[in-house]
Amino acid sequence: MLELKNVSFEVPEEGMEKEIIKNISFVIPEGKFTVITGPNGGGKSTLAKLIAGIQKPTSGQILLNGQDITGLDITERARRGISYAFQQPVRFKGVTVLDLIRLAKGENISISGACEYLSQVGLCAKDYISREVNASLSGGELKRIEIATVLARGTKLSVFDEPEAGIDLWSFQNLIQVFENMHREVHGSILIISHQERILNIADEILVITDGEVTSHGPKDEILPKLLGSSSAVNICDGRK
Repeated sequence: MLELKNVSFEVPEEGMEKEIIKNISFVIPEGKFTVITGPNGGGKSTLAKLIAGIQKPTSGQILLNGQDITGLDITERARRGISYAFQQPVRFKGVTVLDLIRLAKGENISISGACEYLSQVGLCAKDYISREVNASLSGGELKRIEIATVLARGTKLSVFDEPEAGIDLWSFQNLIQVFENMHREVHGSILIISHQERILNIADEILVITDGEVTSHGPKDEILPKLLGSSSAVNICDGRK
């Protein structure tokens, strides 16, 4: 279970402190699939980085299974069971896709075992397993490889920041299936930052962030109809496929 208690985050701007996240509190129950959505610039990606440990809150607490992890960095949070997939995946010159999956898995798994994770995200394993994770790969390819590493880890909490970014239509349809399988088989909590209606549709819960504050949080069947019927639905569920 993930819990945020009165979390705020400020950044300096023109000699003053600008509040990006404003006293946010919520709980992500164990085993739930939660999507965080809301207008662009509302603080969603910042919130994901606070949960992953890339940034530290100005105030408040972040708890994982009742333990305070507020002061822990991204590496220590990964050890505690949090995976994070960047909106813009990182390139690693000299590191192969196989190396990356083995590192994520934490063991020297076989090539066929590593290939299975690539196949799950719609990549032909034989074409990618020995390639370097460098500039020769497109943004969409990197995104899918990163999702494969998260699948390999199988952690308590998997956080994805706009996983659909840079993904083509066929891959997006495959991605929906990947998340549905994760939810069914991994039994950990999944937290996705997304505008996409199809991703919102497979969530258990939806949390809406607007101007750094939680404006709605509840079951998908309760929140999604309100989003689609509101004047802001174009901003929240844009780019539908």
